[in-house]
Amino acid sequence: MTTIRDVAKRAGVSVTAASYALNDTGTIAEATRKRVLDAAVELNYHPNAFARNLKKRKTHTIGVFISRFGGAFYEEILEGIHSVILDTDYELLVCPESRSARRILLHRQVDGAIVFDSKIPDEPLLNLASYHFPIVVLDRALQNDFILPLLLDNAQGVREAFAHLYQQGLQRMAFVAGAEDSFDNAERRDAFLTEAQQHSLFVTVVPGNFTEISGYEAANLILQSDILPNAVFCANDQMAIGFLRAMRQHGLRAPADIAVVGFDDIPLARYMDPPVSTIGTSRFEWGASAARQLIDFLDNEIPFQPQRIPTRFLPRASSMLSGAP
Repeated sequence: MTTIRDVAKRAGVSVTAASYALNDTGTIAEATRKRVLDAAVELNYHPNAFARNLKKRKTHTIGVFISRFGGAFYEEILEGIHSVILDTDYELLVCPESRSARRILLHRQVDGAIVFDSKIPDEPLLNLASYHFPIVVLDRALQNDFILPLLLDNAQGVREAFAHLYQQGLQRMAFVAGAEDSFDNAERRDAFLTEAQQHSLFVTVVPGNFTEISGYEAANLILQSDILPNAVFCANDQMAIGFLRAMRQHGLRAPADIAVVGFDDIPLARYMDPPVSTIGTSRFEWGASAARQLIDFLDNEIPFQPQRIPTRFLPRASSMLSGAP
């Protein structure tokens, strides 16, 4: 059986330092803490509290591990989760910090988890699932009977948006990508490029990171080109808003000069000038579905049912050319 001494040896630290890292106590360097946590995962080490919980001692707590609290996007998901939890005996623990998340999961201080944080690696989640610990993931596709990938139907919304642009005769297109480590970004990019390939179109891909400033910088890069695209798809609304701001500073307007589409349907998008065409979904229902399935699994042993959360294209003025349907 793996012990804390084995973990300390693998990480190259003292047993005391390993204990501090695993229990999030004491004062140690962040790099050291990460080495210890990584070593614990590699050695499949679980503290005694974890072992005790394997004997069906429940905490009656659901853990939600999410990359941030701010903004309507995450708030609506959390509201959906909370609406379901309110009708149960469970409490909700929401953690936006990856280091604490790994410690909480390692010690199994919750009965089940909802994960929407790409900074938490796949390996510890798969390891937990091997101990029959139920996890709902909203940001990756993992295969395990104790893991439920509850994902957006990114491709459907993207196909509708592409058709909207193409049917208006817009064939010089660019794609502003989100964060490289984002599952949703990859699906949106791949769906858009697949549609373009099927219509024999070349698409310029410009990197971003889902922030408004990255959309602004992507626009400044694109607008330096000799031949401008006549349509730009941004992997989220924040980047689309940044893109529109840069266009205005260059004396350009959407959609007359460049049609612009985003993704997420955040509230601000509909109040922009012009309102931003986007792809929406019910984030509240997304969160509620995650909580319902997790609780059904915990309380009634109902197997997870993987599904895609529907998306829909919402055409607005930023991409609607004069006379378009």
